[in-house]
Amino acid sequence: MSQATPSFKICWEDFHVGDVRVMGSHTVTEAEILDFARQFDPQRFHVDKAQAEKTIYKGLIASGWHTCGLVFRMACDGFLLESSSMGSPGLDNVRWLKPVRPGDTLRTRIEILETRPMASKPELGMVKVRWEGLNQRDEVVVSMENWGMFGRRTSA
Repeated sequence: MSQATPSFKICWEDFHVGDVRVMGSHTVTEAEILDFARQFDPQRFHVDKAQAEKTIYKGLIASGWHTCGLVFRMACDGFLLESSSMGSPGLDNVRWLKPVRPGDTLRTRIEILETRPMASKPELGMVKVRWEGLNQRDEVVVSMENWGMFGRRTSA
């Protein structure tokens, strides 16, 4: 066995099926909703309060992509930056379930769904995670799943 990632606090071996972790807290402001949307998702219900009032949302809402970014940032601050993460091959099952409005306070919840060593790269392991963004009423506003690649402390 050789050492793969000794300097990281959290490695593949630290993830266990069924583990749940809640982290972060971020209150969404109108200014950040407008700023993100003007740059990346300029639909009327994200960038124009008056127009947003006339939609099914009855007011300004954050872009779903903005919400995903906020959830991911809280996960970065909560554990990923201390981990041996090597990225991900992509996201699955992204669902925007509730609108996020100015003044909402979000948290991130992750649940470990599966883990497996990577046969082609023995220094890495795969972790399947369900990510959820929760608002101040504990409603899930966004849900997504993905496989992440993490360095192992030791490899065969």
